[in-house]
Amino acid sequence: MKPFSRTSIATLLTLCVLVLALFVASSALKAVLERPGPGRPTAPGAAAGPHWVHTWTGVPQLTEPGNLPPAPFTGERSVLADTTLRQTVHVTIGGRHLRLRFSNAYGDTPLPLTAVTVALPEGGRAGVSAVEPGSLRRVTFAGRDAATVPVGAQLVSDPVDFGLRPGSDLTVTAYTAQGQPSLALTSHPGSRTTSYLQHGDHTGDPDLPAATAVNHWYLLSDVEVLSPGRAAAVAVVGDSLTDGRGSTTNGNDRWPDRLADRLRARSATSDVAVLNQAAGGNRVLADGVGPNVLARLDRDVLSRSGVSWLVLFEGVNDIGTADAAPEAQRAVTDDLIAGYEQIVVRAHAQGIRVYGATLTPFGGNTPYDDAAGEREASRQRVNAWIRTPGHFDSVIDFDRAVRDPAHPARLLPGLHDGDWLHLDPKGYGVLADAVPTGLFRGK
Repeated sequence: MKPFSRTSIATLLTLCVLVLALFVASSALKAVLERPGPGRPTAPGAAAGPHWVHTWTGVPQLTEPGNLPPAPFTGERSVLADTTLRQTVHVTIGGRHLRLRFSNAYGDTPLPLTAVTVALPEGGRAGVSAVEPGSLRRVTFAGRDAATVPVGAQLVSDPVDFGLRPGSDLTVTAYTAQGQPSLALTSHPGSRTTSYLQHGDHTGDPDLPAATAVNHWYLLSDVEVLSPGRAAAVAVVGDSLTDGRGSTTNGNDRWPDRLADRLRARSATSDVAVLNQAAGGNRVLADGVGPNVLARLDRDVLSRSGVSWLVLFEGVNDIGTADAAPEAQRAVTDDLIAGYEQIVVRAHAQGIRVYGATLTPFGGNTPYDDAAGEREASRQRVNAWIRTPGHFDSVIDFDRAVRDPAHPARLLPGLHDGDWLHLDPKGYGVLADAVPTGLFRGK
C-alpha cells in the first residue's frame, strides 16, 4: 500500500473543512428559517418556542331578529351599512403581538370590512366607548386595510405589534362601508358587555360620544397572542351557565372569568388562557341557540390555537327540553352519555385532555323541574356517569359545590339569580373555586 502524499493529505483536510463548513452553514440557515415569530408556527415536536394561543373567544351564532342592531343600523335588506362598531373584550393571557379573527359563519353574503383598529379602552375598563390616547393601532389583512370575509368563513388579521397585558381589556373597532348585504349576521348575543354603533368611519376616533349602545358582540370571534413556549389554553364548552346569564354586565364575573383570575394568580398556571366557548340555550345533542356541541366541537375547540384542555359543562338543556316521561328521559340520558364519549374520543385524538363537570341542580325552575322528578333522576344518572373513574380525564364537581345539602335537587338559595337554574356572581365564583388549578399544570 502506497503512503499518502503531502498533497493528498492536504486535499483531504481541505475537503473535511469544506464539509464541516457546509454543515454548520446549513444548520444555521435551518435554525433561522424555523425560528418562531409572528405568523410562523413552531414545528410539531420541536423545542417549545413562541407560538400563537387564543386568549379570548366568543362563540359565533346566527343573530336572531331580537338581537340584531337597532334601527337605523339594521335595514330591510342589510345590516351595519356605513357603520362603525366598537367593542371591548377581556383577554386572559397577554403577549407582544396579537391577531384578530372575524367570523361570517352564518352569513349568506360576503362580509366586507373597510377598516379595523385596536386600542386600550379608557381606564382599562370593559364596555366603554373611549380609548387611551396613543394606544390606537391599525389592523391589516395581507397588508391591506380592507378585506372581505367569505360566506361561512373566518378571516385572520396580520399580526399587530401591540403590548397586551394578561387579564386586561382590548378595544376593537371595525368599520364596514357597505355592511352585510343581508340580515344573516354572525354575532355573540350573550356578551354581557356593552358595544357601540355609529354611522361613518370612526375607527380612529378617541371616543364615540354620539354612539348607540348595545349589549351584544358582532363579527369578532377570536383574539390570539404570540406567547412563550409554556403557554396553552383551556376551552370551556357550555351553555348559559357558562355564557354568564346572571353575571354583571361589563363585570367580567362569569365563572370562566373568575377561573382565569385564579390561574393567573399562580405562577404554575399564569400562562393558561381560558376560552369561553359557551352559548346560552346550547345543547350537546340537538341544535338550539347555535349548533349542538357535537357539530361545533371542531370549530370551537379542536381548531383553536394552543388548546391543551377541554372542560365540558353541558347537558342540562338536553334533559330540560326533553319530555318528562320516563322513556323519553331514559333515551336522552343514554344519548347524552354517548355524546360525551364522542367528545372525549375526538378531543383525545388531538392530544386534548377532557374534564367533565357535573350538572348543577334545577329544582324549582320553571319549566325544567317536573313534579314526578324524572328530569332530576336523569341529572343524577348523568352525574353518576361523569363521576365514574375512566370516563373523563378528571371530574370537576360543580353539583357538589352549589347544591343545597338539605335539598340536593336545588341550588343553595344565596347563589342563584332567582330562577333556580342560573347563578349570580357569587355563585359563579363558587364554581370557579371548585376547579382544581392543578388540572392545568403542564401541557
